[in-house]
Amino acid sequence: MTTRRYFFFGSLLAGAVPTGGYGSVPSLRALGYKPFYDKLNVAAIGCGGRGNEILNDAARTENIVALCDVDLKRGEGAIKRYEKLPLYRDYRTMLDKEGKNIDAVTIAIPDFMHAAVALAYMQAGKHVYLEKPLARTPWETRLLLDAAVKYKVATQMGNQGYSHESHRVAAEILWSGEIGEVTEVHVSTTPGTHPTGLKELPPEESAPETLDWSAWLGNAPMRPFSSYYVPYNWRGFYDFGTGQIGNWATHSAGPVHHALQLGAPTSIERVAVTNESKYTFPDRATIRVDFPKRGGMPPVSVFYHDSARATDPDVYRVPGMDNEVILPPPNNLTAKGRPMGTPGAMYGPPRGPRPANAPPMGAGGPGVKVFGAGRGGPAPGVLTGNGAVFIGSKGIMATVERGEGVWLLPAARWAEYKLPPQLLTRSPGHMLDWIRACKGGEQSCSDFRISAPYAEWLALTAIAFRVPGKLNWDSKLMRFTNSAEANKYVKPAFRPGMELKL
Repeated sequence: MTTRRYFFFGSLLAGAVPTGGYGSVPSLRALGYKPFYDKLNVAAIGCGGRGNEILNDAARTENIVALCDVDLKRGEGAIKRYEKLPLYRDYRTMLDKEGKNIDAVTIAIPDFMHAAVALAYMQAGKHVYLEKPLARTPWETRLLLDAAVKYKVATQMGNQGYSHESHRVAAEILWSGEIGEVTEVHVSTTPGTHPTGLKELPPEESAPETLDWSAWLGNAPMRPFSSYYVPYNWRGFYDFGTGQIGNWATHSAGPVHHALQLGAPTSIERVAVTNESKYTFPDRATIRVDFPKRGGMPPVSVFYHDSARATDPDVYRVPGMDNEVILPPPNNLTAKGRPMGTPGAMYGPPRGPRPANAPPMGAGGPGVKVFGAGRGGPAPGVLTGNGAVFIGSKGIMATVERGEGVWLLPAARWAEYKLPPQLLTRSPGHMLDWIRACKGGEQSCSDFRISAPYAEWLALTAIAFRVPGKLNWDSKLMRFTNSAEANKYVKPAFRPGMELKL
């Protein structure tokens, strides 16, 4: 509750912040915090794809001092751009050699190595920006939560929607009582581009010289190399990734977790699945996650529709909204006088509202973004695309993508609705939010102490893809009380001698 109050009302405490930032206090300088006027020395672990993007975000205001990537081809753009900087293939070697020169790190690597790399740098007193999802398994998310408390460094999970205006407005609408008590929520994601439903593992190959395969595997058990895994297909494999849960549900379920103040669930159950595999996530599935009463909020069931398409026979139909487009366009709050988005919070420049003369959602056309285009959606009345629908006793609310848009259903109700007063503090941007925390400012909006409980129940959801039946969860003991099979997936397998410890 302390971290929640700090997040909600931290701006009210601004008068207690020393003029130079918390980093101006000697005791906090000793913990690795810098005054606001000093630049952080930032190292990047993972330089391709998202790694390159968050590296660029950090470089706008801070010093980049070292790079690390096991795949020289994947990271070649950033490596060439910073060719004068030290380059390492192993995160541990970089920490040994450059530790004294590093204040903070950005980490964007496959899900299964998130916890190992983040923990090593937290233990060394380095601030950590870690791309979503926080970790692959529930045990690892709990470990990072404990590490954040123990090592007292500034942390941030890269779920950028937490910094968006619409994400926070959605919470304020729900807390205002506008849609009443919420006992049911539906979250959906589009089909991904990673493999699903594989019946056998890819054949063994020789690893290219540009890739250190042993370093890529990190502390995971050794296995033969296949070019099929890299640079992206790893996401669909249970041993390496979290499928669309880590890819998109971490975003689209964000407003749900925040607005409903979700903690640990009591049970997880797979209610539908198509084309199962023992190696990868299935083609699609629906998972039910039940949460108990939280303060004045009633128990709630969250249904996660993985890879939802309008043509699916079990697609979720929103009650009474047969003729409505369910998910709002991004940045639709401009019509109500709110910002288009938070600069630096999302990928690329902020996107504006759809033009008044744009074709209807789903019609396509040049320059018009269609959520789930070519993948069976969208269609009036059904939930497809990346978003969420809150079913309340007095109304329905929907959010889209990372929480980049919000509205009430039906559209006529939203048209006449006046937004509630702002309660939450606003973000300067997801990267800047973390940088400010690194310099002793407010706790970042997705600090591990805030994001780890969220990441934990998402990681539990991934287990339900593999184990049928209702799985009862004991959060205190971190185990399922009725499934030995499900308990096998709570904690990862490590190479001998490479286990993680606080």
